[in-house]
Amino acid sequence: MNTMTLWHISGWEFAALAAAALLVGFSKTAVSGANTVSLAVFAAVLPARASTGVLLPLLIVGDVLAVLTYRRHAHWPTLWRLFPAVAAGVVLGTLFLVWADDGMVRTSIGAILLLMAAVTLWRRRAATQEEEPDAVATRTGRIKARSYGVLGGFTTMVANAGGPVMSMYLLSAGFRKLGFLGTSAFFFLIVNTSKVPFSVGLGLIDGHSLLLDAALAIFVVPGAFLGRWAVHRINQLLFERLVIAATVVGGVQLLLR
Repeated sequence: MNTMTLWHISGWEFAALAAAALLVGFSKTAVSGANTVSLAVFAAVLPARASTGVLLPLLIVGDVLAVLTYRRHAHWPTLWRLFPAVAAGVVLGTLFLVWADDGMVRTSIGAILLLMAAVTLWRRRAATQEEEPDAVATRTGRIKARSYGVLGGFTTMVANAGGPVMSMYLLSAGFRKLGFLGTSAFFFLIVNTSKVPFSVGLGLIDGHSLLLDAALAIFVVPGAFLGRWAVHRINQLLFERLVIAATVVGGVQLLLR
């Protein structure tokens, strides 16, 4: 596997990865999907394919902390409706990773980031024009769940970028903040854990990547506590604008690299 250990990255590169790990924890307990910035940082510092394997265990650490924080607010009917479509998306993503080289993965990550930023901007503009959000039990809601589920499974397998996809789905389904965070926490804990065997089989996770994870995991924890503290205080509008801007910059950087 083309990966890096602690001895192959500079101090500045490790600092960037540590800051990205901190943001992983913050995103899991405050603003789901904000870790697209972390994705861009990891893919810029590490080889693109290897970055997905290094980032996955850190995401799982953040998921565990989020579940412990918001476990009482999950909406399980929504989760059960999503999982079959997500599983199909994960399989498609795995097949893509079998034949995609590092350059193609990097380009795909950049394109996914830009797509998610564009759709997020579109959703924010359309939000004031939408009527009542589609309930998950309606026919339209089921179609939406399947569509978002497949896209979410594919993007989370290829680039660990399922956060923005599922954030848009949960928001469009009318979830309040705590229900959103609780449902998202269980969703990503289950999905990310299920991705581990696929990532190991593809050679994306090995002893070297786990050593780097062990050094970075300690930064996820304070990020999660910071998010828990900030969730009721954060200026959501400003933060989302910053996340979108950083996501666009990260996506463009990956496409031009």
